[in-house]
Amino acid sequence: MPDKAKSTDYKRKFNSENYDRIELTVKKGKKDMLKKHAADCGETLNGFINRAITETVERDEAALLSSENTENK
Repeated sequence: MPDKAKSTDYKRKFNSENYDRIELTVKKGKKDMLKKHAADCGETLNGFINRAITETVERDEAALLSSENTENK
């Protein structure tokens, strides 16, 4: 097997063992807009999407905790 094929197989195996994949569907043209925004922020599209998800989850969890604390008073 050529070295490039071995490298590709190794990367594919590593990724399948260490990452989950999520398929994201957006309207035509939105992907290009998101890629540009991510690049303007110095990020990859994947990095931007991961950051957006993480920040949204953190914000939602904080809001839930806040509303739970308000209800318990």
